[in-house]
Amino acid sequence: MKETHYSSQQQSSPPQTDLSKRKWIGGAAALVALSPGLRLVELAAAKPNDQPASSAVRWGMLVDTERCTDSCTACVDACQLENGWGKGSTDESRSRATQKAHWIRKVKLRDRETGKTHILPLFCQHCENPPCVDVCPTGASFKRADGIVLVDKHICIGCRYCMMACPYKARSFIHEALHDQRVLVPRGKGTVESCTFCVQRVDRGEQPACVEACAKLGNKALTFGDLSDPESAIAKQRTEVTSRAIRADLALNPRVRYQGI
Repeated sequence: MKETHYSSQQQSSPPQTDLSKRKWIGGAAALVALSPGLRLVELAAAKPNDQPASSAVRWGMLVDTERCTDSCTACVDACQLENGWGKGSTDESRSRATQKAHWIRKVKLRDRETGKTHILPLFCQHCENPPCVDVCPTGASFKRADGIVLVDKHICIGCRYCMMACPYKARSFIHEALHDQRVLVPRGKGTVESCTFCVQRVDRGEQPACVEACAKLGNKALTFGDLSDPESAIAKQRTEVTSRAIRADLALNPRVRYQGI
C-alpha cells in the first residue's frame, strides 16, 4: 500500500495553460482489440431504455475514511470482478507490478503536521473540469452529460497524455493482449482505462460494484448517488458532514469527496 503525505495547508495552484491550443504532432494510431461490435461511447451515451444521459443528474461519491480499514479489500475485489481487470487476468499477470491496471486502489494518507493516518480508496475522481479530457488529442477521453468521465477505446491512440495530466494517478495503460472480456466493459491493448463508476450498472439503476460490496460487509464507507437530488442519501450526507476533495486547490471540482481527512 502506498503512503501519501498531505498537509493541512493548501498548495498553490499551477500556472494556467490554454489546453485548447495543444496540437497533436505525428504518431501512429494504436491497434485496439475490443469485443466485436461494441463502442464504449455508444454504451456511455445512452441508457438501456435508449434515454440519453441527462445533465439534470450529477453522479458523485462520498467516502467516509473513518469506516475504511487497512485490511479490507472488498471494494477492490468487487471492482476487479465486475470489470475484469487484475485478478484472474492471466495476460496482465505478465506485466510488471508498476504496469498493472488499477481502477481502484487503497492508499494511506499521513498528515505531516499531526502524524494522523487515514486509509482510503482512490480511483478516478470524475472531475467537473477533467484535465484528462482537456489534453486528449483525439477526444477519446470524454465526460458524459451526467458527469461520468470515460474513455472511448476505439479512438484512444495510447499517447498517455491523460495519464500524465491526472493529478490522482487514476489511469492505467494496458500493455498486454486481453481475452474473455466482459461484454459491457470493453478493454484493449494499447489503450488507457480507469474507474467508470460502473456505468453499466448505474444505467441499470444499480450501485457501483465497490459501493455494493462495502455495504454488504456492513462498513458503509461508500455512498453513491445523484448530487442534484436533495432527497438522495449522498446529498443529505454532504450537508450534514464535513468533507473535502483531494487537491481542491486545482479547482477541478471532483465528484468524489472524502469525509474525515
